[in-house]
Amino acid sequence: MNTTTQRVPGIDRTDLQEHDLSVPGRIVIQNRVELGPAAPAFRHKHPGEEITYVLEYAIDGKPPKTYSAGEALMVPAETIHSVRNVGSGTAAELATYIVEKGKPFIELADPSVEPESPGDGGPHGYH
Repeated sequence: MNTTTQRVPGIDRTDLQEHDLSVPGRIVIQNRVELGPAAPAFRHKHPGEEITYVLEYAIDGKPPKTYSAGEALMVPAETIHSVRNVGSGTAAELATYIVEKGKPFIELADPSVEPESPGDGGPHGYH
């Protein structure tokens, strides 16, 4: 499965793997996300837990905190959040999701709202 997708300018997601788990109705999805300095932050949620390891540079998270390379964070299921790159280069993370099978792994919190621009104080970015 190693496919790269760019659905939002400045954000590249490389799908690394997707597998059924021994827990009925759950799958694991893992991808690498790269956030350019101008990548927009937008509020979204996942139908399961997200475990993220920061590979390069720093990102802002929710609750508001800057995570640097080598740090990890966990976002509980259905928690609305966003992420943004706070560095001058491309930030990268390894994101692992344990989610409900058959549901989209990402859902915009408010599909009618445009993504936030990097400089407008928005919270944390795309996984």
